[in-house]
Amino acid sequence: MRTNFSFSALFCALTSIASAAVFNMENDATPQILPRQNDFVTFAKSIQVPEDQIKSLSTSFSSAKTTSAILNVACLTAKILLGEPQVDTTPLNQAVVQENWSQSCVAQPYCIIQPRNAQDVSLAIRVISFFKIKFSVRSGGHSPNPGFSSIDNQGILINLSRLNSVTLSSDKTVASVGPGARWGQVFSALDPSEATVIGGRVPTVGVSGLILGGGYFHSSERHGLAADNVKNFEVVKSDGEIINANSQQNSDLFWALKGGGPNFGIVTKFDLYTIPTYLVWGTIKVYSVEKANEVIAAFDKWQLNGAKDVKSSAGLIIGLDSITLFLSYNEPVTAPPQAVFAPFDSVTPLAVALPPTNLTWNVVNQVVASTISSAPARHDYRGFSSRVDTSLTKEMYSVWRGKAIAARGAFGVNQTFVLQHVGDGLRQAGIAKGGNPLNIPAGPQQWWTTLIDWTEARFDANARHVSIETTTRWAQRAKERGVEVSFLYLNDASRDQNPLVSYGASNLARLKSIAAKYDTGQVFQKLQNGGFLLSKA
Repeated sequence: MRTNFSFSALFCALTSIASAAVFNMENDATPQILPRQNDFVTFAKSIQVPEDQIKSLSTSFSSAKTTSAILNVACLTAKILLGEPQVDTTPLNQAVVQENWSQSCVAQPYCIIQPRNAQDVSLAIRVISFFKIKFSVRSGGHSPNPGFSSIDNQGILINLSRLNSVTLSSDKTVASVGPGARWGQVFSALDPSEATVIGGRVPTVGVSGLILGGGYFHSSERHGLAADNVKNFEVVKSDGEIINANSQQNSDLFWALKGGGPNFGIVTKFDLYTIPTYLVWGTIKVYSVEKANEVIAAFDKWQLNGAKDVKSSAGLIIGLDSITLFLSYNEPVTAPPQAVFAPFDSVTPLAVALPPTNLTWNVVNQVVASTISSAPARHDYRGFSSRVDTSLTKEMYSVWRGKAIAARGAFGVNQTFVLQHVGDGLRQAGIAKGGNPLNIPAGPQQWWTTLIDWTEARFDANARHVSIETTTRWAQRAKERGVEVSFLYLNDASRDQNPLVSYGASNLARLKSIAAKYDTGQVFQKLQNGGFLLSKA
């Protein structure tokens, strides 16, 4: 039951009667209901609810005494405004509910709003803001952090999957992409035009979440993060206004959206610069886990030497049963310069899964897609950053593997040990393109992450222990050895981590100031169900 519930119609236009709108459902007398009802009528007219619907809605609203009752009026208002196909109510379409990648994130919202365009999103967020109800926004639903892109029956889910268009400008320099598209769809749509962008390495990941968290890609060392390659964001603010954020308009918001998370508005379109290189060289090798220390040593030699050639990239995934190494050179060549990947020549693979060839990022996405299981499962991941220290990485791999093997035996948990190189090329590319809030430290470093998979809910806590213990120990040892890096990549962070703090006090304060400017009612901080929110940093 709610008390001191403020209903200011048309957001700030009727502030003169705000005090009259305070309504105590248990103690206030009937006359105090009337301003509340009047506020709704004014609001309903402002968003063009049909006159014949306003009376019944306002009557229902004035008598609503529970969260469910208020949600019922809010969802009905949204359905009248947007049309029945755009608002799913009980019984909910379970195919939509279940779209979250991790089963640990699946929740049953009170209703689901599925906008078709920015105008629909504007109406949806205005309804949510007026009724002051909890909500969650889902792009692709790939985050394994519970509540980040889902919500239970105490709130509304805004599902952006219908905003999934991908178009290319006539000169092929800009791709306009909807937030609900998946990266596999983006690369596939652009491929016939021999165009490509900096995007996601996993084809099932949604566009919006990846970009708003930064967006590390195979060729980020040369071109920067996905967020650095955005020309323009189309954004719906919490008051429903649709604006653009770019280097010329709302440039402070433009900067904040390039890695600042879901704190400022709902992005309804990303205009992405295409990159000039369509064909790249690549190969995939598979190694025995007995070769792990040799592969780690070779990877670190590449990080400190070969990676200075910003056209080169190496993706290393160490599993419990095998090791996968993807090498790429970001231009079409018969072979990369011999010295670039030379450290790997001394380690004999079990197999060459993809012989050296020139290919496209779309083909790479298809290869990745062929390895992804569609079976329902529970997932988590976690991030940690450090300087390149081969001895320490080997030590931590040994610690991780022992714990991970034990967890698989006891709880059926599978997990990986992943190293991602970050050199100064990535940081400098971001600076050259206007900067971002991440504040990535200068110099070579590695972003470690892990993908954790399991099936039984009863093992949720057990499944996360290995990664938590590994990063805790790694942080301690890195500090002892003087190789700690304070930065934490948001898109690899687990629910209990705090990546926004790692952006530094100055950038964090600036982000909070920008959020307060564009979201004056703090809707995205107070009503949004989850995510790495500035209010929690």
